[in-house]
Amino acid sequence: MVAGSRLFARADDTVSVWSAREDLTAGSTIGAGDLVGREVRFSSPEDADHYLASSTAVSATTLQRAVGAGELLPRAALGRADPGPVIEVPLSVAADAVPQTVQAGSVVDVWVTPDPATSPRSAVSVRVFESVRVVAAPMSASTIAPTGNRQIIVGLDVSQESSLAAALAQAARGTTVITRRG
Repeated sequence: MVAGSRLFARADDTVSVWSAREDLTAGSTIGAGDLVGREVRFSSPEDADHYLASSTAVSATTLQRAVGAGELLPRAALGRADPGPVIEVPLSVAADAVPQTVQAGSVVDVWVTPDPATSPRSAVSVRVFESVRVVAAPMSASTIAPTGNRQIIVGLDVSQESSLAAALAQAARGTTVITRRG
């Protein structure tokens, strides 16, 4: 009977946290309409602190990573709704030189590999942008076998503007490759 009463008492030890109503993509701005409250029992208060309580108002919050339908909303996935002014830089990238998982909100590095026909054999790839956010990344027409080029638009912080001219000149002399972080 004592065990039964303890089990019954623990049944009320739940916390209401937000979960995604449907799949939410990285970089998207979410609000309360995108979420649903879910009662969850955590093994410790520290575990519960990793997730956003449904008593917390959510408006114009940007996701730093994708959150799947039904997934609890982790605090670590949330970012500022307004990252500040950005300089949008369009890049034309061979479809097979960008991971298919790259989408708006992804954090990427942009590399340029020298053209072997015009560069010395000792030339190495150069990272021209590090940890920049993708503003837009339309998918190519074919999802089976990527062909042609894909436009990737990255957003540079205004503090990176001084490196833009050199990065674009470097890109003109080689092949652009995108690598995704996280």
